[in-house]
Amino acid sequence: MTAAAFLSACDEAEFASVRDYCQVSDSVLSKAASALEAAGYLGIRKGAAGRRFRTWLYLTDAGRDAPARHLEALQDLASAARSVGAARAGGDSSRPGARPNT
Repeated sequence: MTAAAFLSACDEAEFASVRDYCQVSDSVLSKAASALEAAGYLGIRKGAAGRRFRTWLYLTDAGRDAPARHLEALQDLASAARSVGAARAGGDSSRPGARPNT
């Protein structure tokens, strides 16, 4: 989610700043933040700033690590796809469903 990418560059950010940057409504960001919090990726801190009540969002350690794990998983998928493509190009007919090169 874009909010996690935005938060990865700071310690925490005010809800309204994240909402405006991501160009989503309060309800969309709130639902996404709740889901990320339930998954352990996001923390939510509420408090007063002057006379106004504010909400700040921040990534947990797990939330900061998740993009790297996701990228690694995508790279593993791409590597597997390259291996399958190389095997097919080489005419590997030992695999079920493999067609010989003609």
